[in-house]
Amino acid sequence: MKKLTTLCALVFLVVFASSCKNEKSLQSYLVDTSGKEGFFTGDLPISSLMSANVDVSDDVKETIKSIKKINYVFLPKTTENTTNYEAEKVKLNAIFKDNKDYKSLMAMKFQGMNVKVFYSGNTDAVDEVIAFGYGDKQGVGVARLLGDNMNPAKIIDMMNSVKMDGNSESLQKFMQSFKGL
Repeated sequence: MKKLTTLCALVFLVVFASSCKNEKSLQSYLVDTSGKEGFFTGDLPISSLMSANVDVSDDVKETIKSIKKINYVFLPKTTENTTNYEAEKVKLNAIFKDNKDYKSLMAMKFQGMNVKVFYSGNTDAVDEVIAFGYGDKQGVGVARLLGDNMNPAKIIDMMNSVKMDGNSESLQKFMQSFKGL
């Protein structure tokens, strides 16, 4: 009986140890960089960015309800943190490289930055949209839009028809974090 217990414990230990992944996830990256020196991080509830007095269609209201929040992390590049900038760029590239959870949506160069956009979920029911960008003058960062069954086409329509509330406290804090860069 003692051998059977020892054998079961050994099998459990092997299965448990082999199931642990040493991969870095986007969620763990966002948590690890929160509060880290030199990084700008935060969460923006989407409801705080929309003006309450805007008259929008029911379709736009449904789209807004499907979006929960935006997480972001940004490390501006300076002459003092070039090594850190390169390390963070490598970490983020490793998270997205060969990751089966994130599907590539597009890649582009925009104002001196390399930008890659990924999504998870189905093409007609997206759960998150991730924008990862880096540039030698700007820095490196990632933004994640979280939601439930978001429809990409409806999100684009919403963005074209809804005006952001520039006076919102959350948006002001977000913009303030980038002043002086």
